[in-house]
Amino acid sequence: MNKEPLLQVKNLKKHFPVKRGFFNQVVGQIRAVDGISFDLHQGECLGLVGESGSGKTTVGRTILRALSPTDGQVLFRSDDQSYDLATATEDTLRPLRKHMQMIFQDPYSSLNPRMTVFDIIGEPLLVNGVSDRSEREQRVQELIIQVGLKPEHIRRYPHAFSGGQRQRIGIARALALHPKLIVADEPVSALDVSVQAQVLNLLQELQSTFQLTYLFIAHDLNVVGHISDRIAVMYAGKLVELGATDELFRQPKHPYTEALLAAVPVPEPRKSRNRALLSGEVADPANLPSGCVFHPRCPYVEDRCKTEVPKFREIATGHLARCHLAE
Repeated sequence: MNKEPLLQVKNLKKHFPVKRGFFNQVVGQIRAVDGISFDLHQGECLGLVGESGSGKTTVGRTILRALSPTDGQVLFRSDDQSYDLATATEDTLRPLRKHMQMIFQDPYSSLNPRMTVFDIIGEPLLVNGVSDRSEREQRVQELIIQVGLKPEHIRRYPHAFSGGQRQRIGIARALALHPKLIVADEPVSALDVSVQAQVLNLLQELQSTFQLTYLFIAHDLNVVGHISDRIAVMYAGKLVELGATDELFRQPKHPYTEALLAAVPVPEPRKSRNRALLSGEVADPANLPSGCVFHPRCPYVEDRCKTEVPKFREIATGHLARCHLAE
């Protein structure tokens, strides 16, 4: 990996106003992303994991500027220069967008049913100046083969494919412009388990072949652990733990991570485990608890957890956690 990160996220925030009344007055804020920071190096896969409503997808969309951030920096490195995507103008963003692509969660709604596979995958090429149809067709055929489909498939429409095949088409579309960074937003959660493994293996092969960098968003730690070099755990808009995959699985430092790991099924029905089951609901991002946002559900809660906000600090080399009792 290069010493200089490809992507640096610094204190990123995305708040959505809550409006009520006849005059649509702002009465509060939904803190979907509330000050997160991490680095992502070339060729690395960082898994971003958490429950539904934790803000994972909002992070991905805000990084790519599909949503405008409320505050913070998103520094993206291209051609030995660093660009702040959070404040960049559209003229600055336009040439950078081809280096950043997204794989969407739902392979059924993310593909236009009125377009053929050739048009779907070829559209990014056309938008970025590849006007020659034969050149586009050759490139699309190469991409189709790389994701495990057949060249004759490019004349078909999305309804002719299974969910796994549609997701492969979505992956080919993301690869069309040779991107450096791919944000994969739960790319296998809508697929059957057997197909999930095939798509994950494909993503790993493509990463190795093209030196891709992934931000892999998921709610399943089993899936994230299979593909990620490091894992960032998110709860109520904040990162609560970040570390190398093996280290985090072996010795979690935050009770929320511990609970997520305990929920992962073990393929041995007779094996007994001490499961750290959580009570209560995910914290409301429009009305966050005082102190540690996780304290209403934490089995180890102390008095200071209810009033004092824990810092996101390094517990061991490269292993950070947001917990008073992490040590």
